[in-house]
Amino acid sequence: MNILEHVLLPVAHEEDALATARRLEPYDPERVTALHVVEKGGGVPDKTPVEQSEELAEESYAAVREVFPDADEHTAYGRDVAEAIFEAAEAVDASAIAYRARGGNRLMQFLSGDVSLDLVTDADRPVIALPRADASE
Repeated sequence: MNILEHVLLPVAHEEDALATARRLEPYDPERVTALHVVEKGGGVPDKTPVEQSEELAEESYAAVREVFPDADEHTAYGRDVAEAIFEAAEAVDASAIAYRARGGNRLMQFLSGDVSLDLVTDADRPVIALPRADASE
């Protein structure tokens, strides 16, 4: 199987979506599904109102389509972002998950949980770590 047959592309917001799609573009995937995970609070207030999160998702999908006009979209809801990504990959039958590390200092990664670490250690399919444009991203 070609791992670039159907790539799931998790994106956080419009700027991130465009940058991530541009990093994936040189690899010429056959099919792309953009994924936005709406983080749910699980007994506490959500990080952002659902309507605002869904608007962020739509803006993100539009940004991905600037690079991949035929990209599909998938919105997931959950407390654990990595788990939501894995469930979405299964739901859309993705051949691989491609992501761009978002950065942040070690304290922020510890407090929020390092999604990158979860992706590369717990995935049931190939995970492609896309290069960041430069160290400032």
